[in-house]
Amino acid sequence: MRCATALDLTTHRRANRGMGPAREEWINQAHNLLLVCTICNDWFEGQPRRACEAGWKVRRPVLPSEVPVWHADGRDYRLTPSVVRSTVVAVTR
Repeated sequence: MRCATALDLTTHRRANRGMGPAREEWINQAHNLLLVCTICNDWFEGQPRRACEAGWKVRRPVLPSEVPVWHADGRDYRLTPSVVRSTVVAVTR
């Protein structure tokens, strides 16, 4: 997402699971998951405010499908539980 590399990838949850088993049905759905490199994943965890501003992290009670996520191609996308993404228009960074 930040760097667009295809190396050393891991799954990143935009909204954290929390302790114990996931109770929310949406926690493992596509709109909450990003495939990112481990360096970016560590950055998201170490820079939570900036990661939230770009949509890489989402704070509850907001659902990830409600927050656009910035992609390294320079666009913001809205993700859905059904693995569909749409470009968000008129967002400036």
